[in-house]
Amino acid sequence: MPAASTAAATNVFRRFRRNRRGSAAIEFALVAPVFFALLFAIIETGIMFFASQVLETVTQDAARQVMTGQAQAAGYTTAANFKTNVICTNNNIVNVLFDCANGIFIDVKNYPTFGGIVINSQIDAAGNFDPTTLAYQPGNSCDIVVARLFYQWPLFVTGLGYNISNLSGNKRLLVATAAFRNEPYNGACP
Repeated sequence: MPAASTAAATNVFRRFRRNRRGSAAIEFALVAPVFFALLFAIIETGIMFFASQVLETVTQDAARQVMTGQAQAAGYTTAANFKTNVICTNNNIVNVLFDCANGIFIDVKNYPTFGGIVINSQIDAAGNFDPTTLAYQPGNSCDIVVARLFYQWPLFVTGLGYNISNLSGNKRLLVATAAFRNEPYNGACP
């Protein structure tokens, strides 16, 4: 009796080893997590780069408003006023990708010379976004201005081993910058 059960077990083992019907499912189960993690990381990175490019384009358009004096002539004296009227209005793609009202931060500062421009990191030692040094100073005719827009982009695939966050809370700070000299909209530059 024990010899028959040993022979039956060996026979079942041989049949199991020869049967290939379930091997594709097992191989897929082994490869699928890595495949989907890589796929989602590629998609997330692509969307983040697209959002970064949109932020760059919006920054260039907004900088043009300051450079030509249109923002100053329209009376945009605060960052909130400038953001509402120049960045968030008539920019459907901005409103789709970003939380324009609460998420985009503006820093517009003027400087006496291009050599005097100082750009500080807005990420503090704890890895948080620090908006305390942001200002809105568009300057006057012929002034040198640096305009920056910031957005804290949320990341979702970081839990799968792909972490490109530079802020705490699984976020990446997107920054777009434009440096320029205002046009002589009030007359010739000195």
